Parts: sequence; structure tokens; C-alpha cells
Amino acid sequence: MAPHPANDHLGRAADAVREWGGRWVERFGARDFVCAPAGLWLALGVVAAGARGRTAAELREVVGAGGEAAAEAVTEVGRRIGEGAVGAAVATGVWSTVPVLGSFRSGLPDVRFGTLPGAAYFALPDTASGATDDLSFEPGDADAQGAIDTWVRGATGGRIARLPLELDGSEELVLVNAVALKASWASAFPRRLTRDAPFTDGDGVTRPVPTMHRRVPGAWAWRTGRVTVVELPCAGEGAPRVRFALGPRDAGPSEVIAAAWAGDDGDRVPLGARAVDVALPRFSLRTRTDVTGDLPALGVTHAVRPGADFSGLSAADLFVSGVAQEALVEIAEEGVEAAAVTQVTMARSAAPPRPEAVERVAFDRPFGMVVLDATGRLPLFAGWRRTAPVA
Repeated sequence: MAPHPANDHLGRAADAVREWGGRWVERFGARDFVCAPAGLWLALGVVAAGARGRTAAELREVVGAGGEAAAEAVTEVGRRIGEGAVGAAVATGVWSTVPVLGSFRSGLPDVRFGTLPGAAYFALPDTASGATDDLSFEPGDADAQGAIDTWVRGATGGRIARLPLELDGSEELVLVNAVALKASWASAFPRRLTRDAPFTDGDGVTRPVPTMHRRVPGAWAWRTGRVTVVELPCAGEGAPRVRFALGPRDAGPSEVIAAAWAGDDGDRVPLGARAVDVALPRFSLRTRTDVTGDLPALGVTHAVRPGADFSGLSAADLFVSGVAQEALVEIAEEGVEAAAVTQVTMARSAAPPRPEAVERVAFDRPFGMVVLDATGRLPLFAGWRRTAPVA
């Protein structure tokens, strides 16, 4: 039996991500978007590991853990995503000009550390260590942007080419988390059945879009509130769960996506059908988001102001000066590919038997999708398709 969410890091992370992830999704409005809640959680979790005082208390409310507990949670959740999910990979790198405490580094064994040009080697206290991983730059190397972009491409399998935010040389610390995933459906959509079908976008305009067709067992679909959810399993033990959610025409992304990532113990109503004919557009989404302005809505205020307490990370006075994320997802006949890069920069501060029936679920209007880990608890990616996909 799986551990109860209250008793393991993954469960607490999933609870936190779903809680503030719902508020984050609302910030996107009704436009097309894709985001990686788990990637943002991992990045903020690394930051929380170095926070102390009021800053730590604030991030503990957001992340679900602080200090050493945050470091443990980030390590466990990152490993469970990267090692427990078929086709998934997680990587985190930290580059800085200021000395990073040895205790901070040792508490995050899976995080790679490096130096930025101009690193203060001359000011290392006994309790700090310089970066010795292979992420460092020579003191005279000015192309930090290009080197980190190369790391990003490697970590995402080339799906994301560069950092979401340009470096301007004023950064004291840059933290980058990458999450990438490639999974095949347990049973692919037959390509011969893909054909144009009408899709009515959020503005009420209807146009033909390439649409995949498949019949799936009725147990793979249900209703939660006003939303119909279809889960398409991926191949392999520990494979992610991919769900598509369709609400009524007046339903927005927050309502629809929340229904898609509701847990197995949520308020589900079976469709009452033996099978479901699914008509799903073939599509891709890519979004670059400056998350900095959304942080207060997620409960992060002290950490983004001068005077923040990150004394568990470095002796330097640091605060979070920017957070950005680029995410993408591609859905096709064979399966799903997704990737996300989250960047944090820091600066100094001064039911009964079903009848024999077939139900049809056509995603022919704005719909949501989520990719969850194998437990179905932790949202890795979430997206909303408002406009008609282009072939």
C-alpha cells in the first residue's frame, strides 16, 4: 500500500502543488498555456532549503517544508520523478558569484553547483565552499549565458534551447531546474483514423483541426463536478498518467484543470458506458512565463524583497530577484513529450454495473490537460488549449 500523503515528501509536495498550483493557473487567464507546477516547486524547494527566519516560515507554507526538511523533500521528490517515472528526467544546477555554504551543498546531493564569472573566491569563510563541479566558469569567461543555455539543452533533450530570462551580469546566483518527459501511449492512436474535425475556440470560431480517434474502456473516463476527464495510460511500469479534461463552454482553466488533477479519492462519477470514443486534437503548446509577478499570489513576499533571510544558503545578503519558466508539451498519436525549465535568479539586498453503451467525448472546444506522476498525485505539467491547434 502506498504511503499516506501526510506521511511522505511526495504526498506533501503534491498537496502543496495542487493548492497553490490552482492559484497559479488562475493567473494565466483563458489564453493557451502550459506550465510545470512540479518544476516550480522543485526550484522553490531548493531556495527554501537555504531560507531562515520569516523567509523560511513563508516558504514552508508554500513548499510544504523548509530548511533541512526542504532539502530532503527536494531530493526525494526529484529522485522519485526521475527514477520512478518512465521517460522522465530531472536536473538542477546552481551557479553563483557568492560563496555557497558547504552545509547547503551537502544537503542537496543531486544539485550541481558552479560559479559565475566574477565569483568571490577571495571571500570564502571556513563554513563555505567554492563550486568544484564541472559547471564552473573560468574567472575571465564572460559567456555564462551561452554555457548555461548549453546545459539547458542537454537537460531537456534539446526541447528547450535557452534560459527563460536573459542574464545581464547583475545576478549573484542563478538556479535552474529542468524536467523532461517522453512517454508512449500504452496503445497508440491509429494514424489512419486521424482526420480533420471541427474545433470551436474560446472566441466561438469553428475551424477544422487534425483530430485523433480512439475507443477506450469506459473505466478510463469519469465526471468530476461539471468536468469530464479521460485518462490515457502510458506504457511501462511507473509511467506517468496523462489526463484530458473537458468542461462546459462557460468553464475556465482553473475549474477544468483542478478536476483533472483531483486525486483518485475525488468526487468521481462514472460515465456509465462500456467504452468511450475519444476524439482528441493533435497539438503542441509552449509558454514562457515570468513568474515573479505571480509569487505574491502564491504566498511568496518576504523572499522577493531585500532583507530576505537566506543565511542557510550563503553568508551574502540575497533575495529572489526573478523567477521564470518555459514549458512545452506535445501530444501526438504515439504519445506525449514535455519539458520545462524553471529559472530563479538571486541578487544582493542592501458504482453499479455499467450498461452496454458507448459514450463519445470529443475535445472540440477549449480543454485542459495534466501530466501526473505514476501515483497520480503530483502534477508535473498542466495546460489549457483555447485556440484551434494548427496542423
